[in-house]
Parts: sequence; C-alpha cells; structure tokens
Amino acid sequence: MKALQKLSRLLALCLFVLSFSACMKDTCWKTYAVFTPVYQTTQQVRNAIGSATPRPIEEPGKFFVKGNYIFLNEIDKGIHIIDNSNPATPVNKYFIAIPGNQDLAVSGNFLYADLYADMVTIDISDPTNVKVKQYQPGVFPFRMWANGFVASDTNKIITEWIRRDTTVKEECGSTGFFGKDRKDVVIFDMMAASFSGIRANASRPPSSGQSGSMARFALVEPYLYTVTTNALNTFDISNPSLPVFKGNQEIGWGIETIYPFKQNLFIGSATGMFIYGLSNPAAPIRTGMFSHARACDPVVADDDFAYVTLRSGTTCTNATNQLDILDVRNLSAPVLVKTYPMTNPHGLAVQGDDLFICDGKAGLKWYDVRDKRNIQLLDIATGMETYDVIVSGDLVMLVAKDGLYQYRLGVNNRFSLLSKIGYPSK
Repeated sequence: MKALQKLSRLLALCLFVLSFSACMKDTCWKTYAVFTPVYQTTQQVRNAIGSATPRPIEEPGKFFVKGNYIFLNEIDKGIHIIDNSNPATPVNKYFIAIPGNQDLAVSGNFLYADLYADMVTIDISDPTNVKVKQYQPGVFPFRMWANGFVASDTNKIITEWIRRDTTVKEECGSTGFFGKDRKDVVIFDMMAASFSGIRANASRPPSSGQSGSMARFALVEPYLYTVTTNALNTFDISNPSLPVFKGNQEIGWGIETIYPFKQNLFIGSATGMFIYGLSNPAAPIRTGMFSHARACDPVVADDDFAYVTLRSGTTCTNATNQLDILDVRNLSAPVLVKTYPMTNPHGLAVQGDDLFICDGKAGLKWYDVRDKRNIQLLDIATGMETYDVIVSGDLVMLVAKDGLYQYRLGVNNRFSLLSKIGYPSK
C-alpha cells in the first residue's frame, strides 16, 4: 500500500512538472538598433543659417552650376560655393550653413534652398555675409525622417538621430520590444529589418544656370518649380528676393525629380514620368505621362526624346536597373523606344548625341545615342561611386560619393580628368 501511495505521489509530481513546463515559453536574445531623435526649435534652426568658414566636402548631394560657380549641397548641412573659373584648379571658396538642406537653385544673387520642411530665400551677393530674405513654411510637408517617423513634438524639428544597439531577452517569435508603442524612438529589428541608415532625399535660358537630374528644384525664369513626394509647387520669382507662392497641384505618389526643358517640365517618380507644359507658367498643365514598374526615376530630355534611368535600392524596392529611351515628339503619348540594362543608374545628362549616365559603382558612362535602338558606349570613368552629372560644352562636372570630379571630353571620345575636390584624406 505504501509503495502504491509513493508511486501516486511521484506520478502527481511528474504531471505538475509537465504542466508547468507546458506553460513556459521559449525565450530568445534579440538585438535592436534604437534611434532617439534630437530636437531643435524652428528658431534655433533658423538662427543657424549664415556664412561660415569653407569646409571640406564630406557628403555631397545635389548641385547647381551658374556661370563660373558650382553650388554643391553638403547633405543636411548647407552649400559649398566653388569658384570654377579654372576647372583644373577649382577653389572651395565659401560655405553657407543651412540645416537640413538637400536641394537648391540660384537666380541672380538669390539662393533658394530647403530648410527641412521650409523653403528659404537668401541674398548671397556677399557670400561672406549672407542675409535671409524670406521663409516659406511647410513647402515640403512630406519631408520624412527615419522611414516615415513623425516628430512627437510638432512644434520642433528633428535635426539628427542618436543610435544605440540594445540586446533584450523576450519570447521567441513575439514582437516584444520591437512591437511596443514607443513614440520617443525608432526601433529596428536587426535580424528582420534591412537597414541602410538614417539622415535628418540641356537647353535653358542662360540666366537660369543648370541643375542636375536629381534635383527637386527647377528654374524657368521668372518661375521656380519644386516637387514634394506627391505635388508640384509653383513660385513667381519676378521679385527674386520675395518669391510668391502661386499654387500647388497633386501629381501622384513617389515624386522624386524635376527637369526643365524649354517649355516643359519632365517629372520623375517611382512609378513613371510626367510631362507638364508651361503655356501658362503660373499653372503648369499635365500634357502626358509614361508609366513603368516601381523604381527610382530621374529623367532628362531634348526636343524629341526623353532618357529615364530606373534603379533598385533605398526606398525603390524594384530590382530594375535600366535606361529607358522614350520618343516624346508627341508629348501627350510618350512611346518606349528601347530599354538598356544598367548596374545601378542614378543621375544623367544629355547634350546633342551624347548621353552621360552615373551608373553607381560602375562609374560614369558616356554613350553615343544617335541611333536610339543601338546606342554605343564610348568611355567609362571608374574608381568612384557616381551620383549626378552636369555637362556644359566639353566640361563634365560629376558628383560622386567621395567628392566633386571634373573631366574634359577628349577629341578621341575619352574622359580626361581635370580635378577632384573631396575628402582631405583621399
């Protein structure tokens, strides 16, 4: 009898242990990247605008060429003014501090630039003592930070992010720490998320200068056009110191670039190319469009054809990397002529029968495009990760990841390196 009671107690103990074990959950150690925003007030940001000591180019972005000067954006920091009177020996002469700056255009002695979500007009007649003339609040309302994270304090601006990695123990398979409602931080699951970093994106009248194909600002004087992620803004700059907002019209999702050619605006988006006519420059009218699969999309054009690069990477999730050549002689109905494979094309420029493509790490490519169905590669400048390009006569100005390069186009269809301004250590 005692043996039976002992066995019963043992079985009960085993059942308790098994029942307890069944209630326990497996736990895992998981690592997250946690980003905490740093805020400043609007006034603090505006107070930081001004002339500064020339600084090395560290993270170049968009650029604009006017006369003998190159205006080169230092991403989120401001604008370098480079004296390019002699392209073989350019001088990094001035720097204008503009927090959150990524885009720009210049008319006369006035610089137009984005200041996070606002647009600012600056008198640069004396680059050593620039003066702010006007703010246009909220011109870029969809300027996103950290994959769409919105500042919890709407009266302040996120100027940077502080990263720390943290490892926590939580139930395997749960959203846990990653799924918590934490309005003060952005959290990335380092095992599940693909993370690439966070940051606080021709024929023109001679006075307008030239912008690259990656630009979100376009000058067709006396008007300035800017694009947000879904709309086209129009400003009258007849009085260049005080732009007058004329209107805003929605275009579609994923607008990325704008390129002016004669009396048309060619607008690149993640889903296609849009053409807006300027018969009434105060209110551009859509005349045509061409749709493609989702991919990042800058565009340039001449009288008869448009050249569009599509690329994968960043927010452009499509695996497409190609050049599309479109017949735009009928602006209302662009027709695809031919598609050419590329590595990871970004900005591009066309001049006559020559097409120049920044093909990412594959370098700067120079094509003869007289035969649109059989373009010929003439030369490649390699050794840098290319971003955008402006061509003027036989001078090629290239923004790459590590600085500003300039080339001369040789008579034997070869690039000849003239100069480079980049990191001091390179």
